[in-house]
Amino acid sequence: MSLIYLRHATQRDLPSIMTIIHEAQALLKSDGSPQWQDGYPTEKVFQTDIQRNECFVLMVNDQVAGVATLAHDPQANYQNISDGHWDVTDQPYATIHRLALASEFRGMHLSNYLMSNLISIGVEQGMQNFRIDTHAMNKRMQGLIKSAGFHYCGMIDKGDEVQERLGYELNL
Repeated sequence: MSLIYLRHATQRDLPSIMTIIHEAQALLKSDGSPQWQDGYPTEKVFQTDIQRNECFVLMVNDQVAGVATLAHDPQANYQNISDGHWDVTDQPYATIHRLALASEFRGMHLSNYLMSNLISIGVEQGMQNFRIDTHAMNKRMQGLIKSAGFHYCGMIDKGDEVQERLGYELNL
């Protein structure tokens, strides 16, 4: 049995994180999704996430198998939601961003483990509300989001048609 756990990412994890991100970009491209095809997320984005203590890595034994960010600051692009609404607007929320698994760990349901543990960490940090968004063509992430109990709330506008996202919310 493998040892599987979540920990805060460190700057030493950046090479592994970027390898995972490049694999995820290739997977999204093969799925026909324009998400993450413009170079985002960059190493600088993850450096900032790590400095803010918001980036987590999923470890399988001694190997970085996944990455995600759990942000607590209100997201500016979540202020305007169309074709729906957020259910809870008067309480703080945490946002899950940049979730990806290494290609060698796909198909092992580790993304469910990663998502569940991010929510658990958020609850331990005092959060009861969570938000996440993804591109309409990212069916894999939509499946993960729904299986974690999130429900669709509306469209998030990130400035252009390619960047438009489906917004989801989980309230405990």
